[in-house]
Amino acid sequence: MSQRQVLQVFEQYQKARTQFVQMVAELATRPQNIETLQNAGVMSLLRPLLLDVVPTIQQTAALALGRLANYNDDLAEAVVKGDILPQLVYSLAEQNRFYKKAAAFVLRAVGKHSPQLAQAIVDCGALDTLVICLEDFDPGVKEAAAWALGYIARHNAELSQAVVDAGAVPLLVLCIQEPEIALKRIAASALSDISKHSPELAQTVVDAGAIAHLAQMILNPDSKLKRQVLSVLSQIAKHSVDLAEMVVEAEIFPVVLTCLKDKDEYVKKNASTLIREIAKHTPELSQLIVNAGGVAAVIDCIGSCKGNIRLPGIMMLGYVAAHSENLAMAVIISKGVPQLSVCLSEEPEDHIKAAAAWALGQIGRHTPEHARAVAVTNTLPVLLSLYMSTESSEDLQVKSKKAIKSILQKCTYLPALEPFLYDAPPNILKHVVGQFSKVLPHDSKARRLFVTSGGLKKVQEIKAEPGSLLQEYINSINNCYPEEIVRYYSPGYSDTLLQRVDSYQPLTH
Repeated sequence: MSQRQVLQVFEQYQKARTQFVQMVAELATRPQNIETLQNAGVMSLLRPLLLDVVPTIQQTAALALGRLANYNDDLAEAVVKGDILPQLVYSLAEQNRFYKKAAAFVLRAVGKHSPQLAQAIVDCGALDTLVICLEDFDPGVKEAAAWALGYIARHNAELSQAVVDAGAVPLLVLCIQEPEIALKRIAASALSDISKHSPELAQTVVDAGAIAHLAQMILNPDSKLKRQVLSVLSQIAKHSVDLAEMVVEAEIFPVVLTCLKDKDEYVKKNASTLIREIAKHTPELSQLIVNAGGVAAVIDCIGSCKGNIRLPGIMMLGYVAAHSENLAMAVIISKGVPQLSVCLSEEPEDHIKAAAAWALGQIGRHTPEHARAVAVTNTLPVLLSLYMSTESSEDLQVKSKKAIKSILQKCTYLPALEPFLYDAPPNILKHVVGQFSKVLPHDSKARRLFVTSGGLKKVQEIKAEPGSLLQEYINSINNCYPEEIVRYYSPGYSDTLLQRVDSYQPLTH
């Protein structure tokens, strides 16, 4: 065989390998092919090609593996079991930028599925190599490495700590300062995944100087970057008062309020979430948000969107109102109650209704004035029907009941209470009658109205256990009226009168 023929054989072999990996990489983009590829034992065929002498074959083999591993955890498991990870990690340190991107993609695709698979990546020593890639001159390599590190950190505090210990955080903070938008996004996303698990992990991100850089990016025109920036700040602020104060000190107010008007729904949601995470900690932080115009801005935002995008804003109003009478009044003055009532009535999802019910309860529970502000929007009957409905989730029933009780115990606005005399179950009726027993002794106009509207008659029909609290309330109400009036409205009184008619002997002249 001549030298030319030998070279031809090698050429054909190289061509065949190239065609094979390209074909597999292409086939792996379509879900319907995955099972067939798996059954054909494609993993074990790709593995030796990761160490091929031809760089493009190595890269395409890694890309194909990444696509397969990305598809489901069985295939990701097969990458781990096939002993492919050590090869990738070894090559990640040695090879060119195209291979590094492909290898980091495989690690991300494996690590995303479960803590166990992410741990397998940590165990094979990948973190140190990925962190070195964060310093690569090529932005695409940095991006691929940041993405893989974020997907590992996402699962739990232990994995996140491993990423921190490998030295990733200061380099990720440098990445958010790079000019490439895609790199900024992924680095911010990774910082968010690290921060979310514990105050200690969030503190490492703060100590690396992340907050000041993130705060400057709130007004970046790129929506996807804004989402990530707001997300990191939320994940930091949620853990403690100290961390929330550090976020606030970066002067994010009133700048962050512009994000509540953003055209991107997730920017709105993440901005509301950030404001909620700050508001929940202390009355002082809530007051700062009120002073910046944050309550009114969140209420407008709730009015401009639907569904889950509304949820953090609804909860934020509840947290603000929970802190004090004055803060709850700030929510009322900014017209928060009608907006929450709308959410309670029109949102189809129970968990959103439950959040609105909770928030309304936090507003109405302070004073008669607060309770009246909720009662006049006709919210109480809606809460009652949600509590009574068998179709409501358990959480919605519990939150509705709690809200009704906390509002009723302060409510002295009788027109809102009266329908409850007819519709409320015994456990709620007790609170309604209790409120009438508090108001009627001091209000002659209300006493007259209570008779003419049928309220007094209704109270006489309530069956209460002798000596019970409910019976005491009924007695207090009855003591507001002359005895003959109470007798007149008591059940059976008309029969007694008729008996007297029957037995009455008219005077004859």
